Amino acid sequence: MAAAREAGGALLERFRASATGAVRTKSTPTDLVSEADIEAQRLIRALIARERPGEEFVGEEEDQTQVAQGQIDAGAPRGGLRWVVDPLDGTVNFLFGIPQWCVSVAVQERSGRTLAGAIYDPCREELFTAVADGEATLGGGAIAGPPQRPLAQAMVATGFYYDARVRSAQAQTLVRLLPAVRDIRRMGSAALDLAWTAAGRYDAYFERGVKSWDIAAGELICACAGLAVHELVEQASGRLPRGILVARAELAGELQALLAER
Repeated sequence: MAAAREAGGALLERFRASATGAVRTKSTPTDLVSEADIEAQRLIRALIARERPGEEFVGEEEDQTQVAQGQIDAGAPRGGLRWVVDPLDGTVNFLFGIPQWCVSVAVQERSGRTLAGAIYDPCREELFTAVADGEATLGGGAIAGPPQRPLAQAMVATGFYYDARVRSAQAQTLVRLLPAVRDIRRMGSAALDLAWTAAGRYDAYFERGVKSWDIAAGELICACAGLAVHELVEQASGRLPRGILVARAELAGELQALLAER
């Protein structure tokens, strides 16, 4: 939590000053990374290294798997835990001055089980947290997801992949989904979409092509808020990669049927 807050504070200063630093592309021209992303990751890695030296660090930016001392992992990490970090989820929003981005930090057993997660939204000063087998919280108060609503009244959040060919297939999914629900939101931060679903601001969230650092903290927060967390399998055609769906159990079943490739 402290790492998420400290990195979030540093990012907020840059955001208010429009000081993003150098920007480059990654997988596609729409997949961006800024100097702010990289500096935030270095800050989080240094804080974790100080408190938990030698443990594995998996972050979105720079070299993805590192030992927490800040050196590339040349062998097995000495610690028993893995830190999974998205230092700035919602980079495009950050670069365009849109206050919809966050810092996501999760800690896992080496088996992959997430033990704790934190998502910090500096623009709203909101901290979402969860501990395995515990409750999900927002600002220290328990959150328990949205009420069970019928599909026709559901507010559904989603996101789009960076590859234009996948986006074309996702558009066909939306053609089926939009008439069946109250409305759809696409805000641009997977981690915040998960946190907001846990807090009851959305009824469901789904997205394909997400990475572990996008969802590690958020899926635990949703599960601890009482929501069903489902993996969306890669479609047989290969047009749609694997992804995630979170919602109340009954609603999740209906949405899975709608999201299946036709």
